[in-house]
Amino acid sequence: MSTADIHYAFFSPPLLIMHLMCREGYGEIRQLISALVERYSQAMNSGGHELPLFPKTGNRMKRARARHKPCALKELEVSVSELGLGYESDETVLFRYCSGTCDAAVRNYDLSLKSVRSRKKIRKEKVRARPCCRPLSYDDDVSFLDAYNRYYTVNELSAKECGCV
Repeated sequence: MSTADIHYAFFSPPLLIMHLMCREGYGEIRQLISALVERYSQAMNSGGHELPLFPKTGNRMKRARARHKPCALKELEVSVSELGLGYESDETVLFRYCSGTCDAAVRNYDLSLKSVRSRKKIRKEKVRARPCCRPLSYDDDVSFLDAYNRYYTVNELSAKECGCV
C-alpha cells in the first residue's frame, strides 16, 4: 500500500468503512494503522511537531474565540487622567464598559443592510450591518478632585447595563 493510498484511505471514511466491513481489507487496515502509528512515533522521537490529528490551539484560535464572547459588562480601575477627558487627577475610578459580540441579535435590518452594501448600493456612508455592544444605561455621576483641587462631576461615564443596539 503506497503513502498516497494510506492518505486516501485515512481521509475518506467511506472507503475506510468499506475496508473494515470486508475480510479482504483487514490486512490493509492493519497496515494503515501500523503506518500511522509508526509515522507518529518517528515524529515524536525526532523532536518534531505533533501530527495534525492532535492540533494545538494557537494564538489565532484564541483570538477567534475571544471575538465570539457575548456582549457583557466589564470593569477596570483607572485614574481619572487615563479616561482621556482632559482632567489631570491621580484619583481612581471604577470604569465599567461594554465588550463582546452581538451575533445573536442580528435582525432582518442587519441582513438586508449587509446585502445592499455588498451590491455596492451604499458606498460612502459608514454604516454597520450588525448590532453593537453598547451601554443601555449608565451608573451614577462620578465626582473627583483634579490635581489643582477643583471639584468635578462627570455624568454618563460608566456603563450600568449593556446590550446589543
